Amino acid sequence: MGQTLTEKILSAHRTEDGGYLPDHTLVHDMSGLLAFMGFGAMNLPCIHVERAFVFNDHNLVGMSPSTAADQRFMRSCAKRYGAVYSEPGHGICHSLYYHDFARPGCLLAGADSHTATAGALGMLGVGMGGMDIAVAMSGVPVFFPKPRVVRVFLEGALRSGVSAKDAALALLAQIGVKGFLGCVAEYDGSGVASLSVHQRATLCNMGAEAGATSSVFPSDEVTRRFLIARGRVEQYKPLAADADAVYDSEIRLNLTEVEPMVALPGQPDRGIPISQAKREKFSQIVIGSCTNGSYVDLARAAALLRGRRVSPEINVFLQCGSREILNALQKNGWLSVYLEAGVRVLECGCGPCMGIGQMPEPGAVVLRSTNRNFPGRSGTSDAQMYLCSAETAAASAVSGELTSPLEISGHEALASIPDEERREKMTGYVEYPPSDAPILMGDNIRPLPVREKPPESIEAEVVLSLGNGISTDDIVPPQQEVLTLRTNIPALAEHLFAHIDSTFPKRARELGSSIIVGGANYAQGSSREHAAIGCMVLGVEAVLAVSMHRIHRANLINYGVLPLVFERAEERDWIEQGDRLCIPHVREQLAAGERVTVRNMTRNCEITARAAMTEREREIWSAGGLVPWVCARRKGGERS
Repeated sequence: MGQTLTEKILSAHRTEDGGYLPDHTLVHDMSGLLAFMGFGAMNLPCIHVERAFVFNDHNLVGMSPSTAADQRFMRSCAKRYGAVYSEPGHGICHSLYYHDFARPGCLLAGADSHTATAGALGMLGVGMGGMDIAVAMSGVPVFFPKPRVVRVFLEGALRSGVSAKDAALALLAQIGVKGFLGCVAEYDGSGVASLSVHQRATLCNMGAEAGATSSVFPSDEVTRRFLIARGRVEQYKPLAADADAVYDSEIRLNLTEVEPMVALPGQPDRGIPISQAKREKFSQIVIGSCTNGSYVDLARAAALLRGRRVSPEINVFLQCGSREILNALQKNGWLSVYLEAGVRVLECGCGPCMGIGQMPEPGAVVLRSTNRNFPGRSGTSDAQMYLCSAETAAASAVSGELTSPLEISGHEALASIPDEERREKMTGYVEYPPSDAPILMGDNIRPLPVREKPPESIEAEVVLSLGNGISTDDIVPPQQEVLTLRTNIPALAEHLFAHIDSTFPKRARELGSSIIVGGANYAQGSSREHAAIGCMVLGVEAVLAVSMHRIHRANLINYGVLPLVFERAEERDWIEQGDRLCIPHVREQLAAGERVTVRNMTRNCEITARAAMTEREREIWSAGGLVPWVCARRKGGERS
């Protein structure tokens, strides 16, 4: 029996103890701060992977002095430990990485949920929490559940005016935000050859919105041409699944049948064809992102704007994937088109995608070609956000309302816009060797909180009872004033669940220890580990949910918080906020198997939960988290 492409890549990186040794690691200015704080707390002298990448792309606005101080800290860590440093404004980590460093067969461990973007080049990028990356940078294997492999069979080819983002939204509408949970989406079929690397990157990027561990395309002639254009052809090698590979399941998508799509507010899987959607009017539109901010995406969007002005009622912004792409738009005349149309050009970074800058007014209806539209994702708690392609964003900016690119005259020519990969390459990287350079910590950086060992039995009140679909944006609001506190965890913790229950931090602190109960798909979205460490700081001992996203579950364990899921979903209704729960003899229960008995002392009933923890995970949780576990092993003479 043959192997899937996923199995080939993972088996080449698998260690005897069931972990995986990544070739590369990736952090950015949100996740990297905690990662390097953890790296320092572990007293690890230098980085021991082939290459470690440090990007500055999320917080570029500089509304607080902490921004510059944090960037200085990140650069000093790169100098001290030896890493590739990407300068602020150089571009978004996912765009930069697949353009300049991704290669077939590689394994990337990245502290961001959209690390899977790199799968466009026949490799695997797996998103994790920053603390897992801290350990990975020491040369120690990373651990994640063995994924199931879903074959995504593509047929046909996209029509002119229809983009890969439309295909991604159509696929999400078909499978839902849990459709790839615990899986790698492996693309195959006759339609694969019709997609450029940029289009493949869009589909891989959006796989995160279906809960995918990763996504991957084969390495083929399209890959080879891309690497030639980027001056990296020596890194090419053909990679594909064996003809007799066996998949866990299969999904089919006919690209020819895909229409321009829009995702309605709330979840990325609420996609419908624009032809069936209400002609919504918008006050703000964002064109571009790491999802579809390539040169081709933005050139095609500009083509729809040529000779036209954006509606005077709408603030329209351009968000390029990198400075190189922005420069190419300028050299080929497309940047002038944007400026003449009245579009405002942003620095090349994440920014509005996660509520840092360009926050709409309260109650606004906005359209963005980004990847997530969870409530509050724009930075404004009650704004209604629609998702679309860059071309749809441009068409709608001109008309003043939701408009398909197919309705704009001249859309037929979009397919003729060349993929300008042979453009002038720009570098904003500095590759530092390890040194004795000092770590420069600003006043905003507080010591990494480390908890004591969890108690033998957990008895605590349910401090929050939550419904389905809670995202990490719900837990840690994506707002400038909150995210500037990312290295001051006690202060950041005071904002947890602010959009749901602003009394949570105060009540949790008063209780001393507490439990959170959630519904299905708990903590979907970003890999933001602040959602876990903030709860730990506030005394949360356990999170019990109907289902839970992989990265957040791992982050909870890494900070000594017990993640549990209901064995029977209906028992979720047996618990209400304020109930007192008891989880007796936790370590004994975990050692005995997956099932854990939870007693609701208020309602006098028993609930069965599952932990499904590996021996390593039990050890980490029992130690109080990853940092104390690593430190204990190092003191004992073991290599963690």
